[in-house]
Amino acid sequence: MSKVVRKRASGPGAAVPGPAARPAAANKAGTAAKARKAAAKPRIRARAGRLAPAEVRELFSRLRELNPHPTTELEYSTPFELLVAVALSAQATDVGVNKATRRLFPVANTPQAILALGEDGLKRYINTIGLYNAKAANIIATCRILLERHGGEVPRQREALEALPGVGRKTANVVLNTAFGEPTIAVDTHIFRVSNRTGLAPGKDVRAVEDALLRTVPAEFMQDAHHWLILHGRYVCKARKPDCPRCVIRDLCRFPDKTPGSAEG
Repeated sequence: MSKVVRKRASGPGAAVPGPAARPAAANKAGTAAKARKAAAKPRIRARAGRLAPAEVRELFSRLRELNPHPTTELEYSTPFELLVAVALSAQATDVGVNKATRRLFPVANTPQAILALGEDGLKRYINTIGLYNAKAANIIATCRILLERHGGEVPRQREALEALPGVGRKTANVVLNTAFGEPTIAVDTHIFRVSNRTGLAPGKDVRAVEDALLRTVPAEFMQDAHHWLILHGRYVCKARKPDCPRCVIRDLCRFPDKTPGSAEG
């Protein structure tokens, strides 16, 4: 990208081809027009590109300075509580999940205790959350598997996690990262949006973005990258109207439609 910019930047200063007898005014006007055209192209292309490695490091350095110890906004105290909370959070807000688990966990926060509630009993605690019928069925089935195959403990292996009912790659990544400290990144809608808008790790789907992030994020930031990007997407780089004026990485961001007041206008 930098080579293209330098090549185009040098263009306007070159002589404009044409007959030797071409009028000076026309020659000057043509050169100016080409200069304007050449000057516009690098800016458009730069915004569509990926961040350079130095820019990626700067991006995460700023997010770290703003929030040195990020964590999930889901409330939990054990890996099992986190697993249940993340399972409940699909198509629901963390605020809504926390309201439900504040009622549920004091009563039942182990696989044995939730099985004792039964599916109908569990529903009474989580019926304020979307898709609670399916989620209750999955959680009950998960509790049985944890007791039968894992001694009642949440497994630390991706394959075992993804074998649990209702647990996909994203949920497994959250548990591995947040409960067990694994350097994984769970790509939700917020991370997908931020990664594509900024040029950090563009991708056509969540798996492509996840793979790109794992290749791009420096090792020193990998553990917390998941949380920084989610929080940035949730509170600053919002879907409908990003809050670009107060974004700490706005000068690095490739997003062409920044809201007024940012460094890019």
